[in-house]
Amino acid sequence: MSSPSSVLAILCLLCFLNGQGMIAKVAANSQVHIVYLGERQHDNPKLLTDTHHDLLATIVGSKELASELMVYSYRHGFSGFAAKLTESQAQKLSELPGVVRVIPNSLHKLQTTRSWDFLGLSSQSPSNILHKSSMGDGVIIGVLDTGIWPESESFNEKGLGPVPSHWKGVCESGDRFNATIDCNRKIIGARWFIDGLLAEYGKPLNRSTEFLSPRDAHGHGTHTSSTAAGSFVTNVSYKGLGHGTIKGGAPNARLAIYKVCWKVLGGQCSSADILKAFDEAIHDGVDVLSLSIGFSIPLFSEVDEHDGIATGSFHAVARGITVVCAAANDGPSAETVQNTAPWIITVAASTMDRSFPTSITLGNNKTFLGLAMFTGPEIGFASLIYPESKGVDPTAAGVCQFLSLNKTMVAGKVVLCFTTVSGMIAITSASAAVKEAGGVGLIVAKNPSDALYPCNEDFPCIEVDYEIGTRILFYIRSTRSPLVKLRPPKTFIGKPLSAKVAYFSSRGPNSITPAILKPDIAAPGVNILAATSPLDALGEGGYVMHSGTSMSTPHVAGIVALLKAMHPNWSPAAIKSALVTTAWRNGPSGLPIFAEGSPQKLANPFDFGGGIMNPNGAADPGLVYDIGKAGYMQYLCARGYNNSAISRLVGQNTKCPIKKPSILDMNLPSITIPSLKNPITIKRSVTNVGAPESIYRATIEPPFGTIVSVNPNALVFNSTVRKLDFMITISAIHRMNTGYYFGSLSWADGVHVVRIPLSVRTEFLQPYDANDD
Repeated sequence: MSSPSSVLAILCLLCFLNGQGMIAKVAANSQVHIVYLGERQHDNPKLLTDTHHDLLATIVGSKELASELMVYSYRHGFSGFAAKLTESQAQKLSELPGVVRVIPNSLHKLQTTRSWDFLGLSSQSPSNILHKSSMGDGVIIGVLDTGIWPESESFNEKGLGPVPSHWKGVCESGDRFNATIDCNRKIIGARWFIDGLLAEYGKPLNRSTEFLSPRDAHGHGTHTSSTAAGSFVTNVSYKGLGHGTIKGGAPNARLAIYKVCWKVLGGQCSSADILKAFDEAIHDGVDVLSLSIGFSIPLFSEVDEHDGIATGSFHAVARGITVVCAAANDGPSAETVQNTAPWIITVAASTMDRSFPTSITLGNNKTFLGLAMFTGPEIGFASLIYPESKGVDPTAAGVCQFLSLNKTMVAGKVVLCFTTVSGMIAITSASAAVKEAGGVGLIVAKNPSDALYPCNEDFPCIEVDYEIGTRILFYIRSTRSPLVKLRPPKTFIGKPLSAKVAYFSSRGPNSITPAILKPDIAAPGVNILAATSPLDALGEGGYVMHSGTSMSTPHVAGIVALLKAMHPNWSPAAIKSALVTTAWRNGPSGLPIFAEGSPQKLANPFDFGGGIMNPNGAADPGLVYDIGKAGYMQYLCARGYNNSAISRLVGQNTKCPIKKPSILDMNLPSITIPSLKNPITIKRSVTNVGAPESIYRATIEPPFGTIVSVNPNALVFNSTVRKLDFMITISAIHRMNTGYYFGSLSWADGVHVVRIPLSVRTEFLQPYDANDD
């Protein structure tokens, strides 16, 4: 076995999904392990599977027992297998020649009408990328998630031609899923993977709440799939809001569904199942993979066996498949971003120029605006109360998630409460308490955020910020009989609304490799209207609004499909570069992009990477920062992984240079320096994908306290010169420790502006060499 610094760990699959179930274990102390053997040594899947069984048999004593213990054979994207092993057996396997790493199985968790218009992709405009790419026709998007509800009108096949000729996958029948009926020219493949989860837990799947098939019992997978590639559906709304024609980012792209997350314990996914889905997706011929899956903070290091997404994504990217993953929903705290491998496109969540305001009119005729999602009649002037208790903390009784109300106090009234808890837990708890006590409405004062959470059974819940909540509270305390009128919300779009990075969206810097900027890009992920499963408790008429980086990820996957249709020869790195270098730092309206938080602030690269995705700009970026296997091998060498492990992973003999390369020289569309002390010179290369005869000139916005220069400061391309190198030198003006400051380097030719973010922190006294991380 290779040394503990083996590459496998650095490449592990971390996606956001769900899971449940089990079968009896062969040994009481056995556990599913993933035996990773690196790149395939040949292309014969049957021979690889036989080899895997033979390898396992050498440890367990017979081929019969090996067959019983085997869970999966990975034989398409890479070589390896999952099997039920004791710790002793796992250790013996890890010592065999050719075994890169033995990884214990682990679990992962799950992370519209207006959003596409907001991004400049109106179906009414004939000049945008949507039409230039034939709406993604011929491109296959693979979705690893909770499955799909195939009857949704969002998956109709109207107007679609034959299944793309490069598709090699299958559609599998199962519980309430008939492959002949439920797959079509839109859903061209559907499979499910649960053996890793079942083998781990030893319990049967509860088939009264879940389907042993690609059918979606949760709704998450249906929502993400329809966001990425849903067909046109007219006259869709949610509780009367957001009315219009709904579609996915690439309406003519095809969907390949890989159900790896299961409705148990709130939704779980096994890394063994995720790896198998990657393996099959690579074989099946998908062009893009979308994963709204993740782990939790703190992250495992890249050399820890429990990490799970980067390995599968590496093998996919090495075969030209772009992998898009969610950044996670642990914001606004710093260093919470997940799925940080440099070959992944990591997506943050933004709001868009749509809001659902509702008016709150007090008995003194003052009116405030809140945000809400409910239908029904106006609540005329009703009594308004705020629960206060006696004692040293009179506000304790008014905390939303701890409301204890009686009918005498609340019946027929509207209740005001305050919460410091983000997400929907406090709101749903408070609405249930108010409704049970006979109340008619709820006003929740909370940290400012545009993400809305409807209350169960359409109960009138309105969200306001602390300032408005406090002003309402002062009114209540100023009068004997406070009154309030609540009006149902309306849909408001366009100016003067400005996009923001969502409160919950996980932020950088990258906690594993600070010199790799994450997230890469942001996309709409707040109040996204898309299809869902009828079993989704919040759904209405087959559609629902959800928020999360789970929702922003398929937005990017859909656009990647459009780019792939227009530029089939672009590499995953070129596609990422096109997205990052053309992204909006100001919203489409021209207004600055802020990041929600405490307090709200101007967004920086750790909030949204290059910015908010600009699909039409990405279709014609001018220049791209490209990376192939050699660039990723440089990264692996810079991280200190040994030659044999890297060679096995990338499928070719590799020898790292004696002098360890710098991660800073990886040809990314960004530069992040975690610890600048002495002047540093960094290399980048750009490839011209625009007009052959062009001259680009550099413009620098140096981060505060730094001097930045570029050599050369002009790049001249022609029909024979398509790729050029340049050097960036960065030095600190002041010899002192600082936080991060931000700037940019842009190349412009009069038509294109190719911008990369610069993030620099000066540290003259540090406990470790951050530039080595």
